[in-house]
Amino acid sequence: MEAPVIFNIQKFSIHDGPGVRTTVFFKGCPLQCKWCHNPEGMKYEIEPIQTKDGKEEIVGKHYTVFELVKELAKDQIFYEQSGGGVTLSGGEVMTQDMDYIVELLQTLKRKGISVVIDTSGVAPFKNFERVLPYVDRFLYDLKFIHSTLHKDYTGAPNELVLDNLKKLSKAGAVISLRLIQVDGINNSKLAVKQTIRWLQDNHIHIDEVNLLPYHEFGSDKYARLGKPCQIFSKPSDETLEKTKLQWKMHHYTVTVGG
Repeated sequence: MEAPVIFNIQKFSIHDGPGVRTTVFFKGCPLQCKWCHNPEGMKYEIEPIQTKDGKEEIVGKHYTVFELVKELAKDQIFYEQSGGGVTLSGGEVMTQDMDYIVELLQTLKRKGISVVIDTSGVAPFKNFERVLPYVDRFLYDLKFIHSTLHKDYTGAPNELVLDNLKKLSKAGAVISLRLIQVDGINNSKLAVKQTIRWLQDNHIHIDEVNLLPYHEFGSDKYARLGKPCQIFSKPSDETLEKTKLQWKMHHYTVTVGG
């Protein structure tokens, strides 16, 4: 069993699932989203990054399951008081060493700590099957319904994303659908209509929809990693409200953020 690389442990998170949470960011992702605000999470290995004052620091650290659980359990009282817990994010947690992930989940479960997984869905479904008994909710990121657009903006087609979403829904998983909102790219009225139609045609059960406005936080990291950065536009509050209303008209529970 190989300990994955973790590049951040963010405490007191309130946007990565219910309640107060600690979010663990695993390094490495099969996608290369053009608007990714965690570019330091793309590669699976430890790598250098320049600090804002021009020095070099290392991004990423290996944690054993024991070390990670010890750190996560420090805030268990806050999880219990708020209905929160731990969120595993990335990068892409579902493409890490799954023996490690399952042992981590089992250990947290024994301690009574709720776990949410944030995923792009780009992983073999057998990996999802292994974690289903221990995960309370999936934050499922859906960028595009159309595969060509998905490939253009993330570097990979989306057939696996959609297929895994179908299977998770059929398996009874609790799913928060996370929709990045990039103005003029994937937030048109037609795009929303097509997404809703696909969900309904495939009988996908969604517990809630989270509209996540694009932001430029983290854009400076690209230069510090020696990578080019493409800047997009955030939808206006008016546009977000119209999108939210469009979902609500189809009886979905919708929030901006989440």
